[in-house]
Amino acid sequence: MGKASRDKRDIYYRKAKEEGWRARSAFKLLQIDEEFNLFEGVKRVVDLCAAPGSWSQVLSRKLYLPAALSCDSMDGDLPLIVAIDLQPMAPIEGVIQVQGDITNARTIEGVIRHFDGCKADLVVCDGAPDVTGLHDMDEFVQSQLILAGLTVVTHVLREGGKFIAKIFRGKDTSLMYCQLKLFFPTVTFAKPKSSRNSSIEAFAVCENYSPPEGFNPKDLHRLLEKVGSPSGADDLDCSSGWLEGPNKVYIPFLACGDLSGYDSDRSYPLPKVAEGTTYQSLDPVQPPIAPPYKRALEMKKASSQGIRELENLSLDSS
Repeated sequence: MGKASRDKRDIYYRKAKEEGWRARSAFKLLQIDEEFNLFEGVKRVVDLCAAPGSWSQVLSRKLYLPAALSCDSMDGDLPLIVAIDLQPMAPIEGVIQVQGDITNARTIEGVIRHFDGCKADLVVCDGAPDVTGLHDMDEFVQSQLILAGLTVVTHVLREGGKFIAKIFRGKDTSLMYCQLKLFFPTVTFAKPKSSRNSSIEAFAVCENYSPPEGFNPKDLHRLLEKVGSPSGADDLDCSSGWLEGPNKVYIPFLACGDLSGYDSDRSYPLPKVAEGTTYQSLDPVQPPIAPPYKRALEMKKASSQGIRELENLSLDSS
C-alpha cells in the first residue's frame, strides 16, 4: 500500500504527521486529557513504554514547554518528565530518557533517582506487546504489562496521583478493574475517539492513588494473586468467570474526544490541492531508530545479495 493511500485511509495517521506528532496515539492522550483534565497541577510525570515518543511529546508540549517559555519559571520549577522504554528514542525537549525494562528493579531505581526523593504526580503507559491476533493471549500478556506498570506506580506515584494505562478489553476485564480499584478509588475505562472501534484497546484512567492500609510494594504480586483467586489460597486461576451475583462487576466505558469530530474507522478523502499540483504525502515525524523488523530486513537483503552473487558466478562460468 502506498503512502498516499494509507494517508487517505487513516485521518489520525495523516493529522499526526501534519501536526508533528511521532504517532497517531498522541491524539488518544490528548482526548483523555480533554475528558479528565489530567495535567492540572502536574509537575512530575513518568511515561512507561514511551517509544517512539508521541505521549512524551504531548507531555512536553502540555507541561514542559509552557513552563520553559514562562518568564516567571525558574529552572528548579520546570516540570520533570522521565520516559522509559527498552528501545532507544529520539530526544524530546524537556524529557529525560531511561532505556530499560520496566519489570527490572534497577530501571525503577534509576527513575526514582531522577526525582531526588520526590514522587510523581502522574504515570502513563501506552505500552502493548507485539499482538498475535489471538485476543485471549494478547489480553493476558497485556495484563502482565499492566501489572508491571502498577508495580512501578506503587514505587514512584504519590498518594492522590493518577495512573493511565492501555488495556485490552476481554472476558477478564472486570477482574483487572477490581484489582485496580484496590489502589485507586476512582477507575474509569475510557475509549478515545481516535482509537478504532475495531480495536480491543481502551485506557484505564485511575485517579487518587490510595494504596491499602499496610500495603508493601514488594507484596504486590501476592496481593493481586489472592484477589484473583476464587478461594484466595491455592487455586490461582486468574479468571473472573467465577464472579457471580453482587460480586459481578459491570464496567461502564466512557468515550473521549469530540464525538462530532473525525472517526478513526472512516476513510476520508485526501485534501484538495491547487490545480496542476499533486498531493504530497508527508514522511513520518520520527522514523524508528531500532525497529524490531530491522534484523529481518538485514537478513533478507543479505540473502538477496547472496542469490545475485551465485547467479553472477554461474554466468561467469558458463
